[in-house]
Amino acid sequence: MQIRKAVMADIPQIHRLVNGYAQQGLMLRRPLVMLYEQVRDFAVAVEGDRVLGCGALHILWHDLAEIRSLAVQPECRGRGVGRALVDFLVQEALDLGLARVFALTYQQEFFARCGFQVVKKETLPQKVWKECIYCEKFHACDEIAMIRYLRPVPEAESEEIPVVEIPLWVRE
Repeated sequence: MQIRKAVMADIPQIHRLVNGYAQQGLMLRRPLVMLYEQVRDFAVAVEGDRVLGCGALHILWHDLAEIRSLAVQPECRGRGVGRALVDFLVQEALDLGLARVFALTYQQEFFARCGFQVVKKETLPQKVWKECIYCEKFHACDEIAMIRYLRPVPEAESEEIPVVEIPLWVRE
């Protein structure tokens, strides 16, 4: 298995994988055009030409990024594919100088094993929620917010993040 940045040829397989989980209500659906536009955010786990898993690092602020669309082929779960992808994306975040990476997930135990901790959703900046309108669970979000601190965030830096009241439909 190899972990690498995604290329255009990977997108059809990423699309099938992510949207397969989206049909089960486990993640946000991603239109094909969006995946092509965001190909640079994605990393893939591959064996030959087959995509075993994928995940994206989406930057939201000068020190904050989201791991999103993390998906592993069902028959590959438990083989370390997801963990390898998270490690790859976290290293990318470190290389970019980011201080925090978060995920909105139903897989709390998995992300905890990857060094993430649960946080209240309202502690995240409002821009985190910009794609929520595309989710079927828009008015009843039940995802768990988890964050991993990669380096200390000086108080002065963290104050620069605009914290805006989170809409009721996002709150726990």
